[in-house]
Amino acid sequence: MALSIKPIGDRVVVEAAPAEEKTASGLYIPDTAKEKPSQGIVVAVGSGKPEEPLTVNVGDKVLYGKYAGTEITYEGKEYLIMRESDIYAVL
Repeated sequence: MALSIKPIGDRVVVEAAPAEEKTASGLYIPDTAKEKPSQGIVVAVGSGKPEEPLTVNVGDKVLYGKYAGTEITYEGKEYLIMRESDIYAVL
C-alpha cells in the first residue's frame, strides 16, 4: 500500500526501524531504556528544490540524527517527517 502523505519541498517521510529488543549478548532491554532508533526506510519524498534535487529515493534505508524530524502517527503507524539535510547517510 502506498503512503498517501506527500511531503513538500526537500522533506522526506521515514518509517523508523523498531527499537532493539535485546542487546548483542542476549539481555532484554526494558521499554524505559530503549534507545530511539536512528535509522529507517524512506516511504515518501518531496519534489526537492529547483536548485537542489533530492538524492534519496523511496525504499532507501537511511541513517539520521537522534533528534531529527517531527514524529507523526498516520493510520496507526509511526513516521518521521524530516528535511533531507537531516539524513546523514544511505545504508
